[in-house]
Amino acid sequence: MPRSNRPRRAPSGKAGSGARAGGKHGPPPELDLERARSGFARRESAPDGEWMVRSMTASRAEKTYICPGCSTAVLPGIAHLVVWAEDHIYGAAAGLAERRHWHTNCWTSRTYRYR
Repeated sequence: MPRSNRPRRAPSGKAGSGARAGGKHGPPPELDLERARSGFARRESAPDGEWMVRSMTASRAEKTYICPGCSTAVLPGIAHLVVWAEDHIYGAAAGLAERRHWHTNCWTSRTYRYR
């Protein structure tokens, strides 16, 4: 069957037919690049269990926390990691409730005796 040379979408600036054209939904929301870079948790496996690790950028770090690796403060404006146990004995929700804020270097160089 020969290909059609007709465009599938209406050219920009012209409203076509269908639910997407015409503005029922309005313009798409602005993309928050800081949130997009740091919003996803990754899973890490280690001898001490399964961990979920999320990066916290310096601009989003607003509170002071105590790092369990070095027992010093993770100050506001310092990029760090938020870590919680994925295989918590009382379930994932309990692991998330017990999340901790680590310096990035403390997390990567930790010993596996944290639990």
